[in-house]
Amino acid sequence: MSKKTLFVAAMAVAVLFTSCSKNLTALDGTYFKTTPNPLEVKAGEVDATITGTFPEKYFNKRAVLTVTPVLKYGNQEVQGEPTVFQGEKVLGNDRTIAYRAGGTYSMSSNFVYQPEMAKSELFLNFDVVQKKKNYKLPSVKVADGIIATSQLVSTSAKEIHPAIAPDNFQRVTQENENADILFLIQQAQLRSSELNKDDVVAFTEKVKEARDARNKEIASLKVLGYASPDGAFELNKNLAERRQKVTTDYLNKEFKKLQANVTIDSDFTAEDWEGFQKMMEASDIQDKELILRVLSMYQDPEEREREIKNLATTFQSIADEILPQLRRSRLKMTVDVTGKSDAEIMTLSARNPKELTANELLYAGTLASTNREQTRIYEKFIDIYPDDARGYNNLGMMHYYAGDVDRAEKMFEKAVQLDPASADANYNLGLIKLGKGQVTDAQALFGKSAGTVGNLDAALGASYMMQGDYAKAQNTLDKVNSNNAALVQILNNDYNGARNTLAAIISPDATTAYLGAILAARTNDRDAVYSNLREAVRLDKTMRRKAASDLEFAKYFADKTFMTILK
Repeated sequence: MSKKTLFVAAMAVAVLFTSCSKNLTALDGTYFKTTPNPLEVKAGEVDATITGTFPEKYFNKRAVLTVTPVLKYGNQEVQGEPTVFQGEKVLGNDRTIAYRAGGTYSMSSNFVYQPEMAKSELFLNFDVVQKKKNYKLPSVKVADGIIATSQLVSTSAKEIHPAIAPDNFQRVTQENENADILFLIQQAQLRSSELNKDDVVAFTEKVKEARDARNKEIASLKVLGYASPDGAFELNKNLAERRQKVTTDYLNKEFKKLQANVTIDSDFTAEDWEGFQKMMEASDIQDKELILRVLSMYQDPEEREREIKNLATTFQSIADEILPQLRRSRLKMTVDVTGKSDAEIMTLSARNPKELTANELLYAGTLASTNREQTRIYEKFIDIYPDDARGYNNLGMMHYYAGDVDRAEKMFEKAVQLDPASADANYNLGLIKLGKGQVTDAQALFGKSAGTVGNLDAALGASYMMQGDYAKAQNTLDKVNSNNAALVQILNNDYNGARNTLAAIISPDATTAYLGAILAARTNDRDAVYSNLREAVRLDKTMRRKAASDLEFAKYFADKTFMTILK
């Protein structure tokens, strides 16, 4: 063998030996790209996609490299899912990296967000197993910090109001009194037997009662004269008119005796087909359905009468049972009854709440001048009306406003137990679940809350934001002017929409101003960053510390005005 051949062979062996024996060397940050960077919180989690490159002639053919993402914050760290790579001569099932060509790879990492992670760094740790030795490569930082703007979503009572169960209290209620005075066929004379009937006597007594009661007033009194739909139309028209007139004259005389100043409205119906149909529907007369079909088929009164009379046997039953009831004057009265005044209700709620109806006592809660008094009223309500879900709902609402979430939850659960269909109780219990991060449970309860007096769109919108579905959240909050609505617009990069929403908020607070500062930072409006941060800090001093580490303002960290605002 020639010396040249020996030399080439020796060099080949040397190269092979070197590629199989040398250690992997440190990698710097230029070989890695993280998306997004800074990291972002979405749906309570931090997702990162890391793209890396192994250079040519780098990866030892007998090496196994484990790459582990590590998020470091404060004195803590949390590891992500590792990815394993292997050299060409390793027998295994991991991703193989060629020695000569190198390779590009992508790995995903996920961390459950904690507020302490806002100021953090993402590193990659490298652990190598090569033949029989283990060693580590220097860690590489691949991302700096986490933007946690999505965590500004609020489920507070100020942002999403709980629902108060309606008291259904009506200051003025109405009582109705009706009576019928019957007439003989083709007659319009009043008979004493009819005038002394119980319902007619009760009608007159009701007029006297309204006259004497301070809280009652006759709202309307009508006399309606009718004739049955048999016989000639003109005859029936004349009968109906005379019946309403003699009845009206009689009542006017009676009211004059009672010294009751009542205005009577009167009218008549020549042929009472409507009354006929209602009585037929309620009867047991043979061929009832056939007669009702005739009424629907024929609109002309004469045709109707002719077709019905053709049913000879049935018509006799109608003549005996139905038609006499239609030859009448109907008396109809509505009396307005004025209930207790606010002052009376509040006095009784304090001294003797048992004298109040459930609706009155619940209404008293809305009149209370202090939270303590309102809470006391709802506690009394539960004592007196323990089976009424509304009391538990409203007491839970008071606990919720006071920040006592556990007591509020117990009250809402009791309300739902008593009335599973209560839209307001289900909505309120859903707010509790939402505040605890139990989004799926909250949405199930919101699904039972149609018709609630609470703001269901605001609650659902917040739940979608917490799930990271910003498009659905923005659509749901489309007609809501709130911090959450502006926040989701910012997250969706709808900066004009967010600007309009923030301007429309009726009672802006520190969060409103802080969101305005974030919006200004994203749109490069330096002056608006300053003015909004000043307002946020003025309203809530804790905003200083928050803004100082918020990467939304990263390019202002060295700005003198920014630092002055946060001093």
